[in-house]
Amino acid sequence: MTTAVKPSISLVEDATQELIDWVHEIEHSQLTVFEKSQEVATKLGAHYRKDGLVEIGFWTPRLIAQVMRKLEIYLEVLTPIDTIDAHATAQTVRFRRDRINLVQDGEFHWGVVEGMRPGTREQFGSFYWLRYVDQNDELQAIRDPLAISLPYGVFAPAELYDLDSLQANREDLDYIRRTSASVLPGDEPIKLASGKTRIPRVRAPHNILQIHIGAASKENSFAGLNKIYQKISHKLDNDEPLTPAEENFIGYDAVQFLPTEPPIEYRDEYSPESEFFSFVSEEDDETITIELSKPHTQDWGYDVPILGSSATNPALLSSLRPDEVIDLISTLHNFSTGPIQVIYDLVYGHADNQSELLLSRQFLKGPNMYGQDLNHQFPMVRAIFLEMQRRKINTGADGIRVDGGQDFRFFNPLSGKVEYDDSYLMAMGDLVQEIEGCQRLLFTIYEDGRPWPQEGWEEISTYRELIELKPESYQWGPLIFAHNTPTLKGFWEKKWRRVCEVMYSGDHWITGCANHDTVRRGNQVDTKADINWNLGKNLAEVLKNAYDNPAVTLWVYGFMPGLPMDFINATMRAPWMFFRNTDERYGVKVVSEEIGFLHWQITSEMYKHRKAFSRLKLLGFKYLSELREFGRILQEVMMQKDYNISEVVKAIRICMDEPNSEYCEIPEVKGLRRSGMLRFLSKLDLDRLKAFARLFMEDCFDVCNVSHYGKDLNPVQVKYNLNLRRFRHKHYWLHHNLSGIDRFNKISDEKKTIFYGVRSNPEDDAERIAMVTHMGGDPATINLGEWLQLDLSEWQVAIASPGVEIDNLEEFQLTDSQGVLLTLLPTEDED
Repeated sequence: MTTAVKPSISLVEDATQELIDWVHEIEHSQLTVFEKSQEVATKLGAHYRKDGLVEIGFWTPRLIAQVMRKLEIYLEVLTPIDTIDAHATAQTVRFRRDRINLVQDGEFHWGVVEGMRPGTREQFGSFYWLRYVDQNDELQAIRDPLAISLPYGVFAPAELYDLDSLQANREDLDYIRRTSASVLPGDEPIKLASGKTRIPRVRAPHNILQIHIGAASKENSFAGLNKIYQKISHKLDNDEPLTPAEENFIGYDAVQFLPTEPPIEYRDEYSPESEFFSFVSEEDDETITIELSKPHTQDWGYDVPILGSSATNPALLSSLRPDEVIDLISTLHNFSTGPIQVIYDLVYGHADNQSELLLSRQFLKGPNMYGQDLNHQFPMVRAIFLEMQRRKINTGADGIRVDGGQDFRFFNPLSGKVEYDDSYLMAMGDLVQEIEGCQRLLFTIYEDGRPWPQEGWEEISTYRELIELKPESYQWGPLIFAHNTPTLKGFWEKKWRRVCEVMYSGDHWITGCANHDTVRRGNQVDTKADINWNLGKNLAEVLKNAYDNPAVTLWVYGFMPGLPMDFINATMRAPWMFFRNTDERYGVKVVSEEIGFLHWQITSEMYKHRKAFSRLKLLGFKYLSELREFGRILQEVMMQKDYNISEVVKAIRICMDEPNSEYCEIPEVKGLRRSGMLRFLSKLDLDRLKAFARLFMEDCFDVCNVSHYGKDLNPVQVKYNLNLRRFRHKHYWLHHNLSGIDRFNKISDEKKTIFYGVRSNPEDDAERIAMVTHMGGDPATINLGEWLQLDLSEWQVAIASPGVEIDNLEEFQLTDSQGVLLTLLPTEDED
């Protein structure tokens, strides 16, 4: 089947000149250099107009020298002739290729083009990029960093998309209009830093569920998660019972997606060639055949090349259409029991090294521990980053979470110091969302652990700098940050100072225990450390019960100030790790550092499952014990050889061939020779080790999908967690700090730690809540009336953790991880 394609594309000269005149008007205005850059950035990229023309703009500082040499620079447009099957794993498609010259104007190339086809839900549009021949006579591409659709990844050309039609047809417009129509009662109008207008800011939610789109459904996609929420919404609307797995998705009025931007891609060599969009042959000058592969990148989301951050990772789009994102957001906004807000996790503090292949050097300042520092101080770069974010949030998000605020640093020549770019962080929180004439400011969360990575940062960091600058914003608090390791004995006792900070000043902190980073850090705890074995019989049980802990959940939801957040993999009791099959260069290194995952989250029973770790089993790793042993040796040798994988392979090969040789530095190799993975080791070379790393990550990605674990959930604990979430919604005043007659304390010794306290509604002293939780150690006798001077005859159990039995409130027993929440008995008037 083929679709009609216009004969050619052409530059509309009059309209192009109007666009350039507009740019000149901005450049000669009284605006500051940065404000000019912001205005011009809105026109960069490709914009499909209602009259059918397309405005295109590229910032091309790298081409100034090319222009001086008068070399060929042109817009290449590739329009599909054959129908593209968005669901095909691989296909060969004919494209019409058109080339036209845009108008070069200083550091920009501009054009208004006729004949390009816009992408829609039903069809793929024209693909485009800027092409030129470099000084080595090699054909190069400048990609659109502000693209809305990148169906074949960041190394392929972008797709033109009819964004106006997409927005006009979204199903949550009533919600968008309602929340942007006016300032809500009790809200203070927000005045932008520019002083130009007042726009309502989205209110903070009651609680948040953190989700990785790729691991949240069996389809690994936005569409898959949309199906889950649509089904749950329908059931609730019709009073149908939910499964325990479905109950884990409700009771939240916000979801936070891990980064959904296009990630880095797998590089066999460090080159700019696309992994998913490959030129095959040319029939003639105008027709070209291209092999398309459906993107299959698997990444936890934080390995970003920055280019394309306005778009969505195509591996998370089963249809490869941006409509899929809007569909899920609309389902959440129209949820049957009330709107569920959407929060995007944005990564603009650093870029992966692959960004060097994709962006002009002006975007980057130099290397750091993640890859590259970003040059936020360059006016046009700063403007483009903010424009990327603006286009991203215009998909309908209600809030943002800014990753790694401590990474936004620069050298200030005026002070002679490295300073934090707080003005940029504030600007991120003050970007105006615009959808169909509606404007909103978003709810904002910052992750900022400054002075990280300075030594001792865990104790020095206040986690409050950005809250103080923007009082309506939130920050990740000290108990949910990356160093949370509740699997260790006495963890909560050791964190007592931070615990008290949360209780008395944590009203604008994100609270809780589990998130994508803390659970991953749990895999790195030394298995020989002082582990709290009350939490389970093996390491996997300990970790699951540490991050989905009844006592902690009761304390967080039933008593603690701030904004609670849960992580779906923790509540689903599903494994989690730092997975990525997107990098050959550091793939083996990452695997060697993640081997603890096999000890902390994978059991022999899980490994034996027919579909689990199928790729590694084909390599010869039939048993988990073998994989763990090889992983441990790989980890040790990698450190010995300073992560030089060529030397690692050489060391293992010497020991495999001559285990008794004086050159063999791996004593355990004799055991490996007797293992069932001898076939893999006997053929080990550099390519085979890299393949192992990739297959390891792909197997781990599969095993982290929460859809595998719904049937294994304890329905009693799931219902208990849900009841606590509902309790929080009913008693929203709990988000305030403790004050006045409120009390919070602990009873602890070398054998146990007990938290207890009593709180009152600051607007109604008659509404009170008392709590006691066993945070670790030996069983304890609880005398809550004596500890808090309460007449317990006036109190009742509101929620008790599973397994707690109380015959007498005056004295009862709690064991590790148990807790009880009390409320006052209703008075006769209330009855």
